[in-house]
Parts: sequence; C-alpha cells; structure tokens
Amino acid sequence: MRSRAIPALLLVIVALWEVVAAIRAATSVPDDDAWERAAQIVRSQHQAGDLIVFAPGWVDPVGRLHLGDLIPIEMAGRMDAARYGRIWELSIRGAHAPETVGLAPVFSQDVGGVTVRRFERAPAVVVSDVLASGQHGAVTLAEVGFEPHRCIQVVPSPGHPQRITIPMQLGTRLVGYAGLADVFTRRDIRAPGSLAVEIAGRQVAQVHPGVDDGWVRFEAATTPGPADVTFVASADAPQRLICFAAEARQ
Repeated sequence: MRSRAIPALLLVIVALWEVVAAIRAATSVPDDDAWERAAQIVRSQHQAGDLIVFAPGWVDPVGRLHLGDLIPIEMAGRMDAARYGRIWELSIRGAHAPETVGLAPVFSQDVGGVTVRRFERAPAVVVSDVLASGQHGAVTLAEVGFEPHRCIQVVPSPGHPQRITIPMQLGTRLVGYAGLADVFTRRDIRAPGSLAVEIAGRQVAQVHPGVDDGWVRFEAATTPGPADVTFVASADAPQRLICFAAEARQ
C-alpha cells in the first residue's frame, strides 16, 4: 500500500510546486507603477537619438506603452544598433537585450523589478545608407523574424533574379541584413531566399535567409569612394518576399 501511495504523493507535490511557481511568476512581474517610474528615469536623462530597448523581447509591448513616444519609426525599424552611441535598456528578471551584449553600463538602477541601464559607446560612422539613397522607391516597414525592419522589399520570380543597383559612397566596409518578410507567407512558403551583393561586377557577399532565420547579417570589406552596388535577390519559390538594408561604414 505504501508503494502505491508514493506516485500519488509525487503528483500532489508536483501540482503544489506548479501552483506556487505560477503564483511567484505572476507576482514577479513589475506593475504599471514600476514601469512608469522606470520610464521617468529614462525621460529625465534622455537625449535626442538615444536608442531604447527592452528585455526579454516579449516585454517590448509593455515598454513601448510607457516610452513609445521616444521611439520613432526609423528607430523601431532600424537595421541594427551600431549607429547609436547611447542605449537605454529596461529589463526584468535579469534579462539583457541583444543590443547591449558585451557592453558595460554607465548607469544602472532597479525600480520595482524593472532594471534601467544606460550604455555608452562610440557609434558606427555611416557614410551612406541604401534606404536613404532615394534611388529605389520600394522602401517599406516589414515584419521580418517577428520584428519590424525598414527595408527594400522585392519579390523575385522563380528562376529570374531581380537586380537593384544603387550608387553609394563607400567606406571601409558594407554592412547589411536580409530576411524573409510576412509571417503568413513564411508559414505557407517554406523555401529560402537568396541575396547576393556585387560591387563593380564582383560578388562580395551572399546570404540565404530561411523562414526561421530572421534578420541575417552580411558584411564585406570595401574601398572608400563612390561605387555602384548591386543587390541580387533570387528565390526558387513564388511570392518569396525578400527584404534587405545596408549601410556603408567607416
């Protein structure tokens, strides 16, 4: 009889542990007052052009509720964080945003479970930006990897690569990203896409973003000066929405 009771006792213990864990998880989430006080700290020291990020990623809507007016579309849909010299991170449960990995905070304060940190570093020097070139009219705000990104969106026909040539002023490197837009299209069409980059007729980079890869980075060393940069998007499946962005940096 005792041996038969052991499994039942274990089930009771597990059930009690799950109840306690659920209660602790619910009570460990900072309330609106904590978020508002954390937001006021940011507002009191915020400078124009400061990047604001939240961690973990699923808390982003809560953070934007309190600080969304300081996050313009260009910032929300940024290519990456390299051009930002000051970064504010609001996080819970010890999380860190990808944008702050490897950086040491110059300011840190806990407010009711919301940790406010400020990071400062030398920003990347952007020589030219594909999206600001004015050479292509298909710049859009798209969902790529469940995140917003401003990008040039193209839909190449299967077997017929689409080429877009943009005159740029180059620095020492060309940094860019590519990904597949639209969660519903990715759900229905599982084939990857491809983006190649050519400078003066020579391929310098290529990526093959898949449906689960999100925003895929590429980089190539470049010679400073004016040059025509060609982006070649291709796909084996129809309706493959390929988005990309790129910057020439010093």
